[in-house]
Amino acid sequence: MALDDTQAKEVEAARGETFATARLSIPELEQVLFRPLPVLDHGFVRVVDYMGGDAAVVQAARVSYGRGTRQVQEDRGLIMYLMRHWHSTPFEMAEIKLHVKLPIFVARQWIRHRTASVNEYSGRYSILDSDFYVPSPENMAGQSASNRQGRDAAVGPEEAARILDLLRADAQRNYASYRWMLNEDDAGASLDPERTGLARELARIGLGLNTYTQWYWKTNLHNLLNFLRLRADPHAQYEIRAYADVIMGVLQLWAPVTHDAFVEHRLGAATLSRTALSAVRRILKGERVDEASSGLTAREWRELEQLLGLPSVTP
Repeated sequence: MALDDTQAKEVEAARGETFATARLSIPELEQVLFRPLPVLDHGFVRVVDYMGGDAAVVQAARVSYGRGTRQVQEDRGLIMYLMRHWHSTPFEMAEIKLHVKLPIFVARQWIRHRTASVNEYSGRYSILDSDFYVPSPENMAGQSASNRQGRDAAVGPEEAARILDLLRADAQRNYASYRWMLNEDDAGASLDPERTGLARELARIGLGLNTYTQWYWKTNLHNLLNFLRLRADPHAQYEIRAYADVIMGVLQLWAPVTHDAFVEHRLGAATLSRTALSAVRRILKGERVDEASSGLTAREWRELEQLLGLPSVTP
């Protein structure tokens, strides 16, 4: 990931500005404000702006004035309680705005989280840059036989090298064709004065889904946690999980108590159905429970065994 000289100067200029304000600021988050945090090969996440943090959650929950007078430990206990019991509105009182550079196929997954304000780079108005995503060899895997949207074991090194060569060649050819259709070189000058370039909105359609795009993404803390609950999960696609992992680091700087509560009660927790909970209670009482007597389907039974970390939950 690299910013061009103009972008790097803009970032440093923004970081050089300071403002006197009575609003709450988070010193730890201020340290990375505006700075691009690398993701994948050419992507990044930048914190552009934020409002509130843990204190805003506590203030909203108590409907208190100012920053409150409670002890830190009491505030931590309250946030843990709110997270544990799925109280959402206090977490909606803090917001964050991110600038993200990401492959188009990741953006198409990301945009399914509709509870955010999004403004994406326009390929109709501006020329897309030449960055495209190519997986690392260790992330080249075959289709899972049991999961229609998952990966299985990594492909062999020779096959991986061949696939990577094809991805690079296709992306480079598509981008060269894109610039030819625009009839513009890198400086915006005409490649052929005798020819009119194709409209940008048409020229872009031949680019692949691994082409990088950019957007500004603004959301509140509650909806950010919903995003992370799905995308920081080990079952999420690797590429979007890489972004979620970086944002998890941002969350820890921004709202560290909320981060800890989220890890404790969402990422590191599990939900049992009524029937599964009943089966666990029966097992704890010493009853012999198997798949047939549990009331669960075969798949639910396997999932319960895996959740408990045992080869079998039967006594």
